Amino acid sequence: MKKFQQAMALFLSWCLVGVCARDGFAYQNSTPQAVQQSPDQLQQLVAPIALYPDTLIAQILPAATYPDQIVDAERWMQQHKELTGDNLAKEVDKQSWDPGVKALTQFPAVLANMNQNLAWTSELGDTYVNQRQELTQAIQTMRQRAKQAGNLQTTDQEKVSTRGQDIVIQPTSTEVVYVPEYDPWLVYGDPLAMFPGWYPYPGLFLGGPGIAFGLGFGVGIFGGFGWGWGHWGFDWHGGGRAIYNHNTYISHSRTIVNRNDFRATRGNFDRSAGFRGSSNSRAMSGTHSSAFSGFSHGGFTRSGSFRGQSSFGGFHGGGMGGGFHGGGGRR
Repeated sequence: MKKFQQAMALFLSWCLVGVCARDGFAYQNSTPQAVQQSPDQLQQLVAPIALYPDTLIAQILPAATYPDQIVDAERWMQQHKELTGDNLAKEVDKQSWDPGVKALTQFPAVLANMNQNLAWTSELGDTYVNQRQELTQAIQTMRQRAKQAGNLQTTDQEKVSTRGQDIVIQPTSTEVVYVPEYDPWLVYGDPLAMFPGWYPYPGLFLGGPGIAFGLGFGVGIFGGFGWGWGHWGFDWHGGGRAIYNHNTYISHSRTIVNRNDFRATRGNFDRSAGFRGSSNSRAMSGTHSSAFSGFSHGGFTRSGSFRGQSSFGGFHGGGMGGGFHGGGGRR
């Protein structure tokens, strides 16, 4: 009986080795299926930021490819609320974050919103890496819709112009940038289905149709740092691209997989990396074992049905998130 048990144990061990070898070989010779978002899904995805100034979008999209660093940066900002102006910039400059993430410390409300809506942030970064041209077109489509609805025009806070077929949005000041407040599910004319699990952030959301300008963020104090406002731009031609220091920005994130060149980047993808915490439990729900794998590739955010809700009347652009107040009313 003892010999029989030993033989069975040996047999089962060899079976287990065979299964592991087979699974490992299958993993090495397979690539993830490219989850292509439809035009409607892309428009829904970019709706919360499509009407932001071009340069701010050029910072948000690269930063979104580092959702783990967004979490770290927001926590760090909450722990260093006493820092302002040049002192804040100097301490941010010491951090190991990507330049795009550092740049968002100029816009605390924007950074906090991305942390609060981490599933949306992760999918935004994933789509920027894997469907950049379609994502860029979606932004332009939403701008056209907002313009046709009468909600996108030049104001004291920003200049709206056209270059070829592209709509360009630039701040009127080089020292202060106003981030528009609007309901992303109403501002484009016909009501838009809400991105699943998206929550409005005070100071960036306006109940009802139209746009308002309440928060102005001083960017001049960050001008002397390599990640400051003047180092960024967005080129709408050739599929669209974020520009950093006069060159195309290239993300080296290890939490977002470039499925267009998976074999080349697989060795740099850290499957063991994960969340290091978040102050918002709703944003964290739906996470899976791999780093952001549950929603950065469509597993969480697209699993829910589009709810079509459009208004959070409780938020009307308050004073949270930092910045300078005033400078424009609703239009």
